[in-house]
Amino acid sequence: MEETATSHTPVPDGGTVRVTVTSPEQMRELGRRLAKLLRAGDLVMLSGELGAGKTTLTRGLGEGLGVRGAVTSPTFVIARVHPSLDDGPPLVHVDAYRLSGGLDEMEDLDLDVSLPDSVIVVEWGEGKVEELTDDRLQLVIHRAVGDTTDEVRHVTLTGIGERWATADLTVLDT
Repeated sequence: MEETATSHTPVPDGGTVRVTVTSPEQMRELGRRLAKLLRAGDLVMLSGELGAGKTTLTRGLGEGLGVRGAVTSPTFVIARVHPSLDDGPPLVHVDAYRLSGGLDEMEDLDLDVSLPDSVIVVEWGEGKVEELTDDRLQLVIHRAVGDTTDEVRHVTLTGIGERWATADLTVLDT
């Protein structure tokens, strides 16, 4: 298979899709396409090593959601709110990398208050935000082993809970 765009591989459980991207622009485009599936109340958890493309994907989400402000890494401020430019939900972008206290520190951010009205994206959120809701979309970004350009990424998207039980994540490959 020629890899000129994204490709996906369904995983047997049906709630998981794997997408391959070959450039930062394709990662942003994946975020823009994913934004079409998101609505207020959605929690998106992003995992991957430093430099994997979590913020690049979130930048695409912001573009797709039509929010105000440049989406940049909130590493030092922990969380940024990007209001919608129209009638869509705001994007709350959280970087939990420096938070070590788990849900206690996350509770200080009042994400549970923001969740019903916002799309919340949490980088480095594993073990820290799962208790916010039974429904979430988990994305794990892996760098391709042996990639000489350092741009190929494999993104695994897993929908968890009733919200994602019937979502067709394969549309992210179009």
